[in-house]
Amino acid sequence: MKTLLARSLSRKRIMTNDGKVIGTLKNIMVNPDSGQITDIILEPDPDFNVSGFEVDNERVFIPFEAVRDIRDYIVVDRHLMLR
Repeated sequence: MKTLLARSLSRKRIMTNDGKVIGTLKNIMVNPDSGQITDIILEPDPDFNVSGFEVDNERVFIPFEAVRDIRDYIVVDRHLMLR
């Protein structure tokens, strides 16, 4: 992936690789020791079923390794979204 500024990701929509929009980027989690992004945190769309996901106060955590592309949307692999 190319280099991106964090502010360009603010409120970006997230969709699965099969075209289903699942929510909006709320924040990111970073490992303080390595500096690597570990998770993206999304505010789910009302029709997105969050069962099976790590959820905290209506925020859903998706492992960063599921991210496949970042352009108009953040595209995540639906098979890698679950832990």
